[in-house]
Order: sequence, then structure tokens, then C-alpha cells
Amino acid sequence: MKNIDSFTHVRGESLYVDDLMLRQDVLFGLCFDSPKAHGKIKSVDYSKAEALKGVIKIFTYKDILGENQIGGIIQDEPLWAEDEVHFWGQPIAFIVAETEAIAKKARALITIDIEELPVITTAKEAKEKGSFINAPRSFKLGDSAKTFADCEYVFEGETFSNGQEHLYLETQGCYAVPQENGSIKLTSSTQGPTAVQKTAARVLGVPMHKIEVDVIRLGGGFGGKEDQATPWAVMAAVAVQYLNRPVKFMLNRHDDLRMTGKRHPYSSFYKIGLTKDLKIKAFEVEFLQNSGAAADLSPAIAERTLFHACNSYFIPNVSTTVYSCKTNLPPNTAFRGFGGPQGMFVIESAISAVADKIGIDRRQIQEENLLAENDEFSYGQIATQVEAKNTWFSAKEKFQFEKLEDEVFAFNQENKRFTKGISLMPITFGISFTNTQMNHARALIHIYLDGSVGVSTGAVEMGQGVNTKMLQVAQSVLGVSANRVKIETTNTTRVANTSPSAASSTADLNGKAVEMACKSLIDRLRKVAAKMLSSEEKNISFQEDFVYLDAEKTALSWEELITQAMAQRVALSENAHYATPIIHFDKTKEKGHPFAYHVYGTAITTVTVDCLRGTYEIDAVKMVHDFGKSMNYAVDMGQIEGGLAQGIGWMTMEEIAYGKDGRLLSNALSTYKIPDIFSAPKTVETIPLETEGSEWAIKKSKATGEPPLMYGIGTYFAIQKAVKAFNPNYKLKFHAPFTPEKVLMGLYEK
Repeated sequence: MKNIDSFTHVRGESLYVDDLMLRQDVLFGLCFDSPKAHGKIKSVDYSKAEALKGVIKIFTYKDILGENQIGGIIQDEPLWAEDEVHFWGQPIAFIVAETEAIAKKARALITIDIEELPVITTAKEAKEKGSFINAPRSFKLGDSAKTFADCEYVFEGETFSNGQEHLYLETQGCYAVPQENGSIKLTSSTQGPTAVQKTAARVLGVPMHKIEVDVIRLGGGFGGKEDQATPWAVMAAVAVQYLNRPVKFMLNRHDDLRMTGKRHPYSSFYKIGLTKDLKIKAFEVEFLQNSGAAADLSPAIAERTLFHACNSYFIPNVSTTVYSCKTNLPPNTAFRGFGGPQGMFVIESAISAVADKIGIDRRQIQEENLLAENDEFSYGQIATQVEAKNTWFSAKEKFQFEKLEDEVFAFNQENKRFTKGISLMPITFGISFTNTQMNHARALIHIYLDGSVGVSTGAVEMGQGVNTKMLQVAQSVLGVSANRVKIETTNTTRVANTSPSAASSTADLNGKAVEMACKSLIDRLRKVAAKMLSSEEKNISFQEDFVYLDAEKTALSWEELITQAMAQRVALSENAHYATPIIHFDKTKEKGHPFAYHVYGTAITTVTVDCLRGTYEIDAVKMVHDFGKSMNYAVDMGQIEGGLAQGIGWMTMEEIAYGKDGRLLSNALSTYKIPDIFSAPKTVETIPLETEGSEWAIKKSKATGEPPLMYGIGTYFAIQKAVKAFNPNYKLKFHAPFTPEKVLMGLYEK
């Protein structure tokens, strides 16, 4: 099945928040934010702005009827600053005016006096000053401290991976409309409709049933709209509560870049020990996560870093600790991979450093330590249905790795200006929310009088094709043609108390709920059909809009069956609830079985570096990937290629830069580079691994949202090899992204 959104996407007809028809009395919002990273607010003068014709009202924390608090995991983030500001871009007030132009003019008329306080911008500095979001977390397996004494090779090192801007095509935004009896409808660009509903209700001081959140689709999210879509919707809601008029608020690109959090930068310190036969016996890491000024999702992201600190390797003695460091940057947040990529980069860097120091190829260490069946992860889960070695050796065989390696060596022997590098990157990524209680979903299915079907779930379509998969599940279980099925918008009134569309779990959780609801409907309809055909229920099935008896098509159509079911007063609506079984995790012991299953894969990356300029091209990325039993290969391939490109961007060119004063320097697309068509690999090839899949994946089709991003990490090490081939004196550094400037410096390092 083709992506059901493709037709309207390419015609420009798909609807987003900014496309909605507005009520005639609509007003427009704009946020006034802090021009300093840290300080006490001495005074704010709104008088000139308020006097401007067309300005309706300027809202501050004083206008909030409920709580001035939008923190999720930890209650540490006000909607609007009160006495202090803690990051450059922190919301202080909300201007509502007749037009966006008037609101923008009014913002320029506001003056603020801030008594500046010391600014912390790095995780290292925060740790030195004891500035943390919460207590550190640690995972342990075996006894690493004792084991180092028995290791042939023991090395220590430091790594840094920078943040990353989500740069979704559609910026943050919301359209808020008053309803009857004090209710408000929020059409929001959010991955977490329930989070918006819950937070809005808390800030407005009303019950959740007074807030309806509707999501049509997102123009990209990547985690940046999981929690951080919430404040903008809540600001609009506060204005609607007070003015009883619709308010639209869409951030422009510069405001979005300045005011929203990014992927977390990490400074990490490792110690690794290997035996003579290259077995990694001990591994210790201290992760310093730059959380920003408030918790947001940092504690959960820190936890995911620990879960993936060993990537695809079995290490019997592990000790990892993560500190969520509080700095004066915008609160950093979820980003595809959710802390996993930062953890994986450290173990891959450690392996690369060891290989360089003992004079071998890094792949020898990688290959010697790949996960096997029944190995134990550092968090206590036993690895089952392990495909780490299968993907590794399949990639080497199918893509003729040794031949590729020989070609790279020969090229480097014959060329002086250009050098090539090659790397192998295995991935192992756990699928489930690591917070067990979030692993649930519901679906509401209506079969209408004419046999058409409406499907409502908590899944948010954000370009990943989840609507297509939900439609596939419904039509296949019901046995009807796809054009009979409509996927409704995601709405908190139809499907309540949802988890966000995140953690690569959206299709699994919501798909399983759709499957359950449809099966319940089919069970009822089978009884009706059995009576009509004078047969037993077990002999009835549904295919191609007809009832089948003993696998033979009958004259009884789907429409006739539905008409008869209605006549018999059979319920044609069903609500189903799905909660992932088997998973659990005890945070007091830091042990459990947090993931329903793991996704595996291996990528081979080859690059060419221009040794005169420091620029590089990615020749090819060739992957063997564990799709399980893919239910929609085209949709899944879109995720593989998109995730890969985003991972490559994070590792090579996307460099977030803040000044020492906490001001964002990479604040435009002229100063922040993302991959374009010229940055993409010349060749991307993906071979599905032949596997049975997992029963906990919808139709055994494994998640593809986050895992492929980690393939991009391989690009870093391929470039590093090319630099080393040109300059044997280059000392390996693990400071991502590996920008052309850093490459050029490495090429001519003495």
C-alpha cells in the first residue's frame, strides 16, 4: 500500500495548523522572551507596546488562573518567567494583537531591565559547580573495577557529541478556539496531545475535559514536538480563556530556533579494558548530559543513554553513570534516538581509540564482541532473538566488504589529494518506552451504516507513515478494501490519556489496539453472517468486501452484512485497549526487562575526503537491517533513509553553537547546516534481514523510526580513517560533529 498521504502532499493539499480556515474574530499571538541567559528581572515596561493600536492584551504569569508550571517529569519550568530568567529565549510574556505584524511591532517596544547572573553553558562547568537537574543514575553489571586488573589493554578517554536542531519543516504552533461553557479546542502541532491537554488544564485551572486537543498531522517532529509543543498551545489557551476569542500562534523560524531545546550535547569519560584476544571485559563511562535550564525529558533521555551504552556488544562488567547537568541553555529535549545515539557514540569511540593504540582495525574488536543469544544487558534483560551477528556477517558477505576494503586501500595508495575511509557500524536498539507505564494505547473503531469505517487512535502522523499502517491493520483484519477506511485526526475527546507518538512505539501500540478492536467487531459480525448463511462461525471469514464460507466467496456482501447487523442491533463500534505485556523495570535496582524487542542492523560506510579542502563526500552507505516482517517496505525504507541522513548530519555538519553569554549563534540556516542533496550518500542500499520478526511488533513488522539514525555514526569513523590514511600523525579525537574545519585541521596536524 502506498503512503495514503502522498497524493495530497505532492499536490499541496494536506492540512497543517497553518492551513486552517480562521474565524473572522481571530487574534494573533507572539512571545516576548528573555534577551539574557540568566538574571533577575528588575523591571519590564509594557506601556508603549500596550498603547500600540491593535494590541489587545499582553499576558504574563500574573494572568494565570491555575499553576504557572509546565514541567512534565519534574515541576521546574514556568510557562512565563516570574522573577528570574534562566535561558536566552525564555518566555516572559505573550502579546495578543489583531495581526502578526502589530504583535511583532509591539514586541520591539517592550523594554526590560535584567540584573545579570553567572551563566553556565557546558555540562562540564555545571558538574564542577554542582548544578544538576536531579540525582545521577547508574547501571552496573559484574565488577568492572576489579576486572581492569585482569585486562591486557586498559585505556581511558573523553568524547563529546554536540546537540542537534530538529528543524522540522513546520514550526511550532497552535490554533486555539473557544467553545461553549468555557471549553477550548486546541489544534496543535504536537506529538503529545494528552500532554498539551493535561498541561493546559493545569495552567488554566480547569478540568481536562474542558480542553480538547486535535492533531491533523505534523510537518515533522523528530521528538521536538513531544513536550516542547506544549507551551505555545498553552499560551494561546490562556489568551482564549481571558478574551473568549480565537488565537493563532505560529512561531517564525528564528523564534523557533532561539526558544526551543535541541538534542542533548554530551561530554563523556570512559575507561575500557580488553583481553589479549580482544574481548572487552570491562567498561566504565561517566556521561555528562547538558540538560539545559529545566528538566523537560532529560531524566528519561539520560536513562535511555544508559540502556544503549554498550550498543551491540556483550560486555560482562559494566558501570555507567549519567549526570543531568543544569545549564543556562533552553531545556534540551527528545530527539530521534532519545539519548541512545549519544551512548553508542562513546562505546564506538572507545573501540576506535583502543584499535588505534594497539595497531589493529577497529572492526576486529567490534566483531569479537557482538551480542549473542542469552547474553545479558547491563540493565538485566536477557537478549533473545539476537540478530547482531546475522546483520554483521550478512552485510560483510552481501556487500563484499573485503573487496570494498581492498578498493579503499588501493585508492589511497594511488592518490595524494583524495583519501578514502570505510567503517562498519552495528546497531542494537530497544523498542518500548523505558517508562513501563507509558506502553499502552487505545483505538476507537466505528463501522457506519454504509459499511465504511472510521478509525481513531492516539497515533500522530508526522511524516512517518503511521496512518498508512493503521489503515493497513484495519482493512486487513476487517477484510474490506482500503477505500472504505478513514483514519481520523488524533483527538483527545475520541481517544483519551494517550502516550506521545515517540519511542518508535507508535505503530506497535496503536496498531495492536486497532487490531484488537477490529477482531472484536469481526467476532460479532461472524455470528450474524453464520446465521444468514446457516453455517458455523468457525467457517466464516471476510475478504475483499465479501463474506467467505469455507474459503469460498459467497453472495453476501459487506454492505448487506452491516445492514443486517444493524437490524439485529449489533454494536458496530468498538474501543480496545492494548498494554505491552512482558515488560517491566525496577528503578530501585536498575534491573528489569524494559524492551518488548530489539532492532538490529549493520551499515558499511565509505567516504572520500578532499585533503586539500577538508571537505568530504559519502560514497555509499550499505545496510543489512532487521525489519522483522515489514508490513510496508516503502514506508519503512523512507524511515531508514531519512534516519540515516539525520544521523549523518548530526555526526558531520550540524554544529550547534552558543556564545559564552548563552546566546544561540547558529540561529539561522546560513549558520546552521543540515544535509542537502549534495551531502547525502551517492548510494544508499538496504537489504532486509530474513527473520521471523517479533510477536510484540504489529504484524511482526519491527519499528523503523529511531534505529536507522545510529547508522550515521559510522560516517564519523569512516572520515576519521580517511584522515588517518592521509596523515599518520593525526591523533584520533572524538569530538562530533566532524565538520570540514575539524577535518582540515586533522589532515595537517603535526
